[in-house]
Amino acid sequence: MAGEARSVKVQVKGVRMVFDTRNGEMVALNGVDLDIHENEFICVVGPSGCGKSTLLNIIAGLTQPTSGTVLCNGKEVTGTGTDRGVVFQQYALFPWLTVKKNVKFALEMRGVKGQEADEEAMKYLEKVDLVKFADHYPKELSGGMKQRVAIARAYAANPEVLLMDEPFGALDAQTRTQLQTELLETWEKDRKTCFFITHDVDEAIILAQKVIIMSARPGRIKEMVDIDIPYPRTQETKMSPRFMELKNHIWSQVYQEYLEVRK
Repeated sequence: MAGEARSVKVQVKGVRMVFDTRNGEMVALNGVDLDIHENEFICVVGPSGCGKSTLLNIIAGLTQPTSGTVLCNGKEVTGTGTDRGVVFQQYALFPWLTVKKNVKFALEMRGVKGQEADEEAMKYLEKVDLVKFADHYPKELSGGMKQRVAIARAYAANPEVLLMDEPFGALDAQTRTQLQTELLETWEKDRKTCFFITHDVDEAIILAQKVIIMSARPGRIKEMVDIDIPYPRTQETKMSPRFMELKNHIWSQVYQEYLEVRK
């Protein structure tokens, strides 16, 4: 994808977000400008409370900014839409539906019905290696398997932009590593536009084409770092000199912002 001209899929223009609290106004975001290009994989890092999730929720249409605008495909975002799919840290599955029916729900929202929906659901479960668990209920799955279902459902909705808010944050290290690998493989095949929030600098570098570093509150974009490590990437990539160089730079910037929070 390097060197290709890509259209802008999402534009964030002068977004400011102010919350009213018992201690007065709290500025969560202050003048965020961002272009997310088609097929681009962006990860966002920064200290707790810097507005990462708030920014994602605004792009998703779940939260309206105090000022500024967000455009998706040139149209202003005023609410949720099928062009944007969201995967949260908590799995948000329907406990009364089987794995297959959870995925079918997204297909049916797109108007895919009957046998076609059944076949499509199984294709998406195959992407996340859960075909054998199609008839299980969420309570019968591990945390990592539940998150795979959530990702399969998000893909089944066929959004143009996939928004992921620390989707692997609650998982153990081994499962997290496995799902990173699976997500990379899926993204390399489908090239969805991805906006991925994480606290883990290693995770950001292994996944993203570009890492955005957010400042301490009030949140704004401090730096955008191009990740010039070629795909495909594996866990061995983390041992490369370039990976370590990028990690040291990004972590030092995040740590500086963390110290600002502590003042």
